[in-house]
Amino acid sequence: MKAATLHLTLPEEVRPVEHRRFRGLCAVLAATLPNTEDHDDRQSQLVAAGITNLYPFPYLAAAANALLDLWEQGWRVSFSKRKPVLSPPSAEADVVREKNRIRQQELVGRTRQLDRPSVQRFIRMMEGPREHDGRLLSIFDLMRDGRHLAEALEQSTAEAIQPYVQIVDDSIDSHTGLRLHDIWRYFRHTWSNPYGTVPGRSMEILVRDAAAPCHPVIGLAAVSSAVVQIAERDEWIGWSTDAFLRRIQEQPTEAIANWLLARIDAQLSAIYTDDLIRDGVIQPHDLQSCPSSALSALRADAEHERLKHHQATLKQIRKLERSGWEERAQTPLFRSKRSAALAEVFEIASDVRAHLQEEPTAENLSRALADSATRQHIGRLIRHARGERVGTVIADLTVCGAVPPYNALAAGKLVGALAVSPTVLKAYRERYDRPSEIASAMAGRDVVRESRLAFVGTTSLYGAGSSQYNRLFWPADTLGGSSAAKMGYYRLGRSRSYGTSHFSSDTIEAFVRLAEQVDASVRVNSVFGEGVSPRLRKVRIGLAALGWPANDLLRHGRERIVYGVPLVENLLDYCLGIDQSPKYMFEIDLPDAERSLASWWLGRWGNMRAAKGEVLDVIRSHTLVRPVSHGARVVLPDTSLER
Repeated sequence: MKAATLHLTLPEEVRPVEHRRFRGLCAVLAATLPNTEDHDDRQSQLVAAGITNLYPFPYLAAAANALLDLWEQGWRVSFSKRKPVLSPPSAEADVVREKNRIRQQELVGRTRQLDRPSVQRFIRMMEGPREHDGRLLSIFDLMRDGRHLAEALEQSTAEAIQPYVQIVDDSIDSHTGLRLHDIWRYFRHTWSNPYGTVPGRSMEILVRDAAAPCHPVIGLAAVSSAVVQIAERDEWIGWSTDAFLRRIQEQPTEAIANWLLARIDAQLSAIYTDDLIRDGVIQPHDLQSCPSSALSALRADAEHERLKHHQATLKQIRKLERSGWEERAQTPLFRSKRSAALAEVFEIASDVRAHLQEEPTAENLSRALADSATRQHIGRLIRHARGERVGTVIADLTVCGAVPPYNALAAGKLVGALAVSPTVLKAYRERYDRPSEIASAMAGRDVVRESRLAFVGTTSLYGAGSSQYNRLFWPADTLGGSSAAKMGYYRLGRSRSYGTSHFSSDTIEAFVRLAEQVDASVRVNSVFGEGVSPRLRKVRIGLAALGWPANDLLRHGRERIVYGVPLVENLLDYCLGIDQSPKYMFEIDLPDAERSLASWWLGRWGNMRAAKGEVLDVIRSHTLVRPVSHGARVVLPDTSLER
């Protein structure tokens, strides 16, 4: 969806000097096209507008930084009736030009990141030789020389590449002495978009090649906490609120009626209440009767504690984060969340139980759904069930791809298959079979959330043309499943081009500083429990302080294709917790699963590519002869590192 042309103004109460300088910057940008190759271009536009120091002007700092971000991303500034207006970039009809447009947008952030002194020091450190087992080694020893790979492929493709999965942790690579995480990070910097950490669960993966010395890197992946709401994914799974309500309305069952009652009990038992009873906010018997008369006291307590949390210093908040679960539960942040959550459960329970508790039958469920208020409350139960499981039984593949020279063999498809292999799923379960921070702080005790994945989603880098996920399917019996079933990446639809990736860290800082100055009670501390996506909330509160339309400006114009890999047969019922255990489509404990997938990939993709002379020529072009000319090497901006 294309955003409308927007008028650019600052709030009326802003000082005249900030108004004048902002209009001056708009005039400069209206007459200039961004030069993404010149890393000082941004600063030069500020200087041209007579702006040398933004810090004393919080409104101007937030507006100027945001405007420069958008300008660098292809938004255009112009004037209409002497007032500045902002127009979003238009998608190109031509596939190649559209890919180039999106790639240029992504490269703006990546170039800015690689220009940081700390990042450049890291790259140089990784490329510099260090002694390990009596040899001088560096990250270059984890890049396979294309000449050697091409020669091996010409002799025997079956022996030329021997892929295996390595889960990244804090350990040291036995072949080079480099930290596994540093290896992963280095190669991630070769992607066209900037590297960044993901909040919540995240497990990084290397795919290595045992067929060459030091086991060079074939590719990398990362399985991370899923985005809470993706409409295309949620509709496809069938657990969007409207979709699931339609299902149970068309097919009401006693089992679903009992599940709804169990959901109410589960939500009640997941909330620590000792202090609420002690302080008289609720009475002990309220936990059974869930009276509506308790709602106002709970909501007032939630608001009171929310304000206390925002008045606390970040140092105080961080100190409380290190306390036990019961102490964490009683912090203002979690007390506020608990009171609000309990009020919601009481409101739902008083209505839904009236219809179902005495006789949880299909007929009574049908009558409950016919009542608009009760249907709304059942929808809230469904949303809560989805929210509880979205970060535990489903995940996003946030990084996935091959590095040169392997990418010429379509090894990105191999990495995609291995990223959802039994090896990865078992490692993910083992890593996250531990107490959940937010759930445990809400309950005041250890709460271990489910960690058996049922679905992995991802998106293409571009919204048009080919993708490494296209036609990426393999027979389920490759992994010991049914010969009649297939596994792989289903195309679910197109994303809605919404997010914060086009805003820089400088802009985020300016947004936060402005928001805190405008309203001291509004603050995002980036701590667990405050809410989903601190970055998104920071952008929203900053844009709100400016009076700019967040929904329009968060549409970054990078439409992508949404894919998903279902891993279980009972996808919907397991995802919502109706079924307690997943029914995997394959043998989860299959020995040599990686070898089976590698053999499948070689027969389906690798052999075909290796038989082409032009592909082998591309592979040979990636050499480790000094100066290193290899596509897996990070190229720093305005820097020539001769090795």
